[in-house]
Amino acid sequence: MSLASSIKMENATSVAENAEAALPALVMRAENVSKRYGPVTVLSEISLDILAGEIHAVIGENGAGKSTFMRLLSGYAEPSEGTLSMGERLVKFARPNEAQDAGVVLVHQEILLADGLTVAENLFLGRELTRRGIVDDRTMRRMATEKLAELGCSVSPNALVGTIALADRQLVQIARALLDDHKLVIFDEPTAVLTGDEVERLLNIILKLKRHGIAVLYISHRLDEVQRLADKVTVLRDGRMIGTYPGRSLTQADMANLMVGRELATLYPAKNTTPSSEPMLSVRNACVPGYVSDVSFTVHKGEILGFAGMIGAGRTELFEGILGLRPGTAIVELDGRPITIHSARQAIDAGIGYLTEDRKGKGLLLQEQLGPNLTLSSLSRFHPGVYMRGRKETAALAVAVENYDIRLKNLRLTAGQLSGGNQQKLLLAKVLLTDPSVVIIDEPTRGIDIANKAQIYAFVRSIVAKGKACIVISSEMQELIGICDRILVMREGRINGEVAGAEMTETNIALLATSRAEPGHASQGERA
Repeated sequence: MSLASSIKMENATSVAENAEAALPALVMRAENVSKRYGPVTVLSEISLDILAGEIHAVIGENGAGKSTFMRLLSGYAEPSEGTLSMGERLVKFARPNEAQDAGVVLVHQEILLADGLTVAENLFLGRELTRRGIVDDRTMRRMATEKLAELGCSVSPNALVGTIALADRQLVQIARALLDDHKLVIFDEPTAVLTGDEVERLLNIILKLKRHGIAVLYISHRLDEVQRLADKVTVLRDGRMIGTYPGRSLTQADMANLMVGRELATLYPAKNTTPSSEPMLSVRNACVPGYVSDVSFTVHKGEILGFAGMIGAGRTELFEGILGLRPGTAIVELDGRPITIHSARQAIDAGIGYLTEDRKGKGLLLQEQLGPNLTLSSLSRFHPGVYMRGRKETAALAVAVENYDIRLKNLRLTAGQLSGGNQQKLLLAKVLLTDPSVVIIDEPTRGIDIANKAQIYAFVRSIVAKGKACIVISSEMQELIGICDRILVMREGRINGEVAGAEMTETNIALLATSRAEPGHASQGERA
């Protein structure tokens, strides 16, 4: 062999070695992973490579198997078939702490914190810092404050978790997961209860993890976040893997179509009904101590009225005060009649239905079967006197399952066994079973996939098509613009302005939500 040939071979070998060295390191590999619960297969032969310094999104409809797959990777469940490996070593996590010791952590969609402990105690629970054998509370409080500040959260480290807002609890949970260094961080719907600046800060922290060479597995129904973050996108459908694609190659419409397996129709239904000028619900001088001051508004028959604003603006607290769910005062008229509301029962009897933003904590009894959940607000219709009428309840459930497309394998499931989208449809069916004149929906599609979103929007539009009125509270500006006839924007416990028609833009809503400036329209809750 000539010297030139030898040099060429050496150079080729060197280039190949350098190229191999430049490739991102493999952090975890899943090969043909399946999961069965009894005879039911919920995940079938999933194979995935997760690389260092890469954000890998996993998307799919509710029930596609995303959360189950994340639980397998992080030690909350074990695969029925297939293998997991880290580097060249096969791994088998029997418990979450074994996965954490190997550098894998899961940031849960559900809030898994101890309400009776402080923020700092929750952050360090099970890994408390000590000094000379004594728990070092001062250092833990300082570190908790610093870590939460990175997420834009100013909650006190001494506050009991049970007393802070839902969004702050999610930030505490994220801070706990990021307290230690990890090789792989898995986020399951991390922004579901966050809005605005909080989402932006979290996404920037995820990008920072990537720059530091940490692998990120990201689950979200917010396809704009996936499009912004993901280097790769894996699509699951009905427990099977549809494929893995370069993140930059997919539009949001592409992702939606891959998730549902068909061309997705227009997300928002046509606004083909004209609201009446006749008031359905009028609220005057509503006050909720510490949250809301002197709010007045009217929603008309056939109208969807939106409430926008940043977290802390007082939207949820306003309606909890009006409906007797927390202390508050207001002058309320329903369909021209003065009404008094001091409890949820009085609100239901008056003809007002309310879907809470916290369907798992406040809306449904997760350990109970579907029938009792459906009829809980309408007990007198199904269980008059001392005798339970199970057949009537079962018949009502069958109708609700059909009418609201609640997808399940049998009617004997508990509410906690349903996917998020099906839980929300069950909650909607429960509220509408009381035949309310006004329906108030707080965060109608939080944590719900795009196909179920389209269905929920259609259900909301069908409510007002019958001459009822609907109020929608949402942190997603595009959602409010897409389904509402008019939007009121709250800031610091007051209505700061109103937008309608061509003025319903994200720019106008954001301006009213964050400043005292107005985009050239009245700042009243009344429609001219």
